[in-house]
Amino acid sequence: MATENQGILRYTADLRSIAFVAAYGVLATTGWLFTPRSPWLLAAWVAATCVSSWIIGVVTHNTIHCPVFRSRGLNRAFQVWLSLSYGWPVSEYGPGHNLSHHKHTQKGKDLMRTTRVHFRWNLLNLLAFGPFAAIRVSAANQQFASRAKVRAKSWYRQFMLETVIVWTVKIALLCLSWKKALLFVFIPHLYAVWGIVEVNYLWHDGCDEDHPYNHSRNFVGKVFNFFTLNNGYHGIHHLHPGLHWSLAADAHAKELHPFVHPALEQRSLLVYLFRTFVWRGTRVRYTGEPIDPVDPPDEPFMTELGAAEMAELSLT
Repeated sequence: MATENQGILRYTADLRSIAFVAAYGVLATTGWLFTPRSPWLLAAWVAATCVSSWIIGVVTHNTIHCPVFRSRGLNRAFQVWLSLSYGWPVSEYGPGHNLSHHKHTQKGKDLMRTTRVHFRWNLLNLLAFGPFAAIRVSAANQQFASRAKVRAKSWYRQFMLETVIVWTVKIALLCLSWKKALLFVFIPHLYAVWGIVEVNYLWHDGCDEDHPYNHSRNFVGKVFNFFTLNNGYHGIHHLHPGLHWSLAADAHAKELHPFVHPALEQRSLLVYLFRTFVWRGTRVRYTGEPIDPVDPPDEPFMTELGAAEMAELSLT
């Protein structure tokens, strides 16, 4: 079991997080400097950069729940680095995720509830879910930022720092070479934000948000969890959002595995994707019955947020 240490990092396991962030930098930089001439190699390079940026989205998710460093200053600097690698201000991840999705999972105040999409073929639900959710999350983030100027000034300063740096760098890269910027920066960053929203559909659609154990789907394969920093153990993350990712597997084994429905422990992500979205591609409840879920009416979660709750997103 990973344990908290007394060094610069709160948990030594986050050396893996830092390595993944560095890997994106290597892929994007070398792709820019030594752009492959072969269209197949170029496509593979861009695809690898996309996946790498998506993994940074996973690191971003972990960071806004559990900061990596002991130093507040280092956490702020790391969030800027993450923002440049993920492509979007890291601070912006918090409002719609922590204060909406985690506190109101699959309810009317959850901006990322999966019941928003209702296509007959489940693959269309998966593909459409990201844009549907992103539009609402973006609007809510703007509302949150306008309130945070007064109620969460520390968060707002960090958010503005990340925003200015990210878009200054992106615009500068566009001016240097719009083609390279598109291939190694904008496409990977768009894929990252699309992918990090899309996985919410995998975690929660067809589950029982009111059940103490069956509220989330878990992917327990070792390879998947190595590259996603244990984010496959999603149920335990909802039970203990501030738990460091390196502790998730052990906590899942003790607190969830003995009680969760077997269908909510998936060994293979690829098998699940094929069965759920290709053949037969039918939308079902975790117990196997076909469903057409009813979407609850929208309820604004922003109106209930006080200064203290808004400020909790600030770095520790």
